[in-house]
Amino acid sequence: MLKLIGSLITGAIVGWIAGKIMNTESSLLRNIVVGTIGSFVGSFVFGLLGFYAFGWVANLVVSVVGACIFIWLGRKLFG
Repeated sequence: MLKLIGSLITGAIVGWIAGKIMNTESSLLRNIVVGTIGSFVGSFVFGLLGFYAFGWVANLVVSVVGACIFIWLGRKLFG
């Protein structure tokens, strides 16, 4: 249960940071969704490049980059 709560908090932080970088405003729920999906996107993209994050800070950076990619892709697809 604590792992789930930690993941939700991390997702919210990642989504909030990505929102600030990409200049978007969103709710807490949207930040959690963007942060969670961004984590998957970042892990996939960096995995293709041969980079694997170890440690909390590295995972945070990979997740934020993935969330920024996700936001950018959403803007391109849905205007």
